[in-house]
Amino acid sequence: MPRFMISNIYVLAAIGTIGGALFGFDISSMSAWIGTDQYKEYFNYPSSDLQGGITASMSAGSFAGALGAGFISDRLGRKGAMILASIIWIIGSAIQCSSQNVGQLVAGRVINGFTVGIMSSQVPVYLAELSPGRIRGRIVGIQQWAIEWGILIMYFISYGCSKIAGPASFRLAWGLQGIPAFFLLGAMFFFPESPRWLASRDRWEDCLTNLALLHGRGDRESPVVQAEYYEVREAARIAAEASELPILGLFGPKMWRRTLAGTSVQMWQQLLGGNVMMYYIVYVFNMAGLTGNVNLYSSSIQYVIFLVTTGITLCIIEKIGRRDMLIYGGILMCAFNFAVGGIMAQYGRSVDEVDGNDTIKLEVSGPPSKGIIACSYLFVAVYGFTWAPAAWIYCSEVFPLKWRAKGVGLSAATNWIFNFALAYFVPPAFQNITWKTYMIFGTFCACTVVHAFFGYPETQGKTLEEIDLIFEPDIKPWKTRHITSQFAERVQAFEEKGAGGAEHAEVSDTKGTADV
Repeated sequence: MPRFMISNIYVLAAIGTIGGALFGFDISSMSAWIGTDQYKEYFNYPSSDLQGGITASMSAGSFAGALGAGFISDRLGRKGAMILASIIWIIGSAIQCSSQNVGQLVAGRVINGFTVGIMSSQVPVYLAELSPGRIRGRIVGIQQWAIEWGILIMYFISYGCSKIAGPASFRLAWGLQGIPAFFLLGAMFFFPESPRWLASRDRWEDCLTNLALLHGRGDRESPVVQAEYYEVREAARIAAEASELPILGLFGPKMWRRTLAGTSVQMWQQLLGGNVMMYYIVYVFNMAGLTGNVNLYSSSIQYVIFLVTTGITLCIIEKIGRRDMLIYGGILMCAFNFAVGGIMAQYGRSVDEVDGNDTIKLEVSGPPSKGIIACSYLFVAVYGFTWAPAAWIYCSEVFPLKWRAKGVGLSAATNWIFNFALAYFVPPAFQNITWKTYMIFGTFCACTVVHAFFGYPETQGKTLEEIDLIFEPDIKPWKTRHITSQFAERVQAFEEKGAGGAEHAEVSDTKGTADV
């Protein structure tokens, strides 16, 4: 272990979420190029089906990476998984940068996607396990903010590179996205391992040391450290007493509610239509009559709105319940999806193509086109305030220690399989059913609201170990807001014990249980 270890949770989150930024880079590294002459000429003007496959290839790799991430993380540790993912990203970026044809481009995106699958599932796990409960939502939410920074940064890099003639334009952009992975790879060696992962490996001394480093300024006898150590120890004891089960244990009698909550929140995040805006914003604004640089500027404004709204959410998220964010966000996004679809249906006119793109079969002009743009901006603002950060936060919280890495991995895999399906579905949908595409997403939003109300308990303000209690069958999700954390009382109890509390916190090397 290096002598110097980073202990500030905000620094750890800022650097660790570079893994999320890589996801954002890969989104913009495609969405910014699909309308450019350099890209279309070099890859022989991909059809809507082929472009859907190129775009979706990253999601396919992400699905595979997320499925395997839990096993990798449990075996190598949260740090080890992130180090491995950084190396894979560098390889994928090199392959994508040097693409000679569509096949090589798809291969590079699949490899990069494998990294995104690991990072998107295990960075939230890592940050959730490092964070104190009172700021966990803010810390894990930085992951989504980093994704949005990645989208915006790569979008402007790609815009600048688009001024370069020939294939050197997109090669430079795709090569630059590998640089942050080198920085993350080097920084990871100065990150502490997750105390909860160390506990799962019976490395109790290291667990206590890292908890003290993160939450007690190195003081192992701090009441806060001792109280959290006690909770981790109890969770590890319960996990040790449970029989070993294969991955299907996630669907067992005591786990299926959590698994349904974690996987469905990721499914709904995709079905709301948010990532469609990110992937195919060029198409949306083409329909509204914007082309060329005007389209690029309008798209970048949307990315800035996304970034700002999520940043504001991180400042206030610990005062807002997760349930409220998901329910009210779904209601508003439902309204904006139906509004866009309605405007297109009423005022759109059929065309053969827009600005040379035959995927787009509908165009709207005049004041109605401004209505589409306004609704798109408002949709993204609401998405940035609510579902974009909340879904990743929520799925990282709902699983117990024994199943957290695999459960969040399965949740992220759910995100990616729907991401893959939608990325492949949207271009043909724009081409064949035009405005009805938005009606489908609006309907999904309405279903989301119902599910969130009846299926998602409130996790805000509770420790990861306390969340175990709110998934009991006799506790109704809509009543969990009133269940408050008892962590402060436990800290007070350890303060009353004083320095002697540390002696009572010793863990048996043979049983892994506490004598408190």
